[in-house]
Amino acid sequence: MPIRSFRAGKGRLASVLGDAERAALSRTMAARVLAAAAPLPVYVVTGDAEVVAFASERDAKVIADPGSLNGAADAGRAAVAADGFDRVIVAHADLVAPTPFAWVADFDGVTIVPDRRGGGTNVMALPTRAPFDFAYGDGSRTRHEREARARGLALRVVDDTALGWDVDEPDDLIGADVPTTDA
Repeated sequence: MPIRSFRAGKGRLASVLGDAERAALSRTMAARVLAAAAPLPVYVVTGDAEVVAFASERDAKVIADPGSLNGAADAGRAAVAADGFDRVIVAHADLVAPTPFAWVADFDGVTIVPDRRGGGTNVMALPTRAPFDFAYGDGSRTRHEREARARGLALRVVDDTALGWDVDEPDDLIGADVPTTDA
């Protein structure tokens, strides 16, 4: 699970939430994603001291962030492989109400759970040792699908309401039950 920073994240929400509110929102969503990962071991890729403490308090293994989202996914996959696991799930920390997602890894190839708009990749599972170039950013779903096919990996795309609801834009908050204060 890549987490850059609670304090510096979610900049596109600055028009509706202040810095402290965005940090609280990011922390709440990350805690929910970590809880939804159970019973799987969790690896958090970060370079932020606050996120390191957050992850450590929740028994997640911390991996150094190489500086990009694609690099973070690769670093997490490499750490999972080094620990002897055959599959990795890359889940993003900005899901509003994630449900348990261990099932995403119950497929031999690549599983993609796109965002609710259909263009992004919120959760993805793949073999740890398969060659695969991550391609996050706008339109990542299509790039990840092409990459899986180009590598000859079986592909499964699953639309899931809970795992598809991430927060990137202000209207993603409509109907979201996420506190924006550290009360």
